[in-house]
Amino acid sequence: MKNFIIRFYKKIIMYTTYHLTSAQELSTNILDAIKATFKSKPITIIVEEDENNIELTVDMKAVLDERLQEDESTYLSAEESISQLNKKYGL
Repeated sequence: MKNFIIRFYKKIIMYTTYHLTSAQELSTNILDAIKATFKSKPITIIVEEDENNIELTVDMKAVLDERLQEDESTYLSAEESISQLNKKYGL
């Protein structure tokens, strides 16, 4: 758990981050800690998957394997690929 306070133009904002290895670790103790920390102040709770724990699908691995087999003389950098996709699809 990380607690830190940030000051914005004389306004104090407090953030707390809980890192769990599994959603099964979520307990009423965490909710009690949040209640004790923030008391009756309004809060926002955001739940997201840990970005560091991404598993590639079989299809993703196949695309990457194909990319590794490309001729290096016609290779496009990631930046150039993204640029071309942006132009083609208006992203």
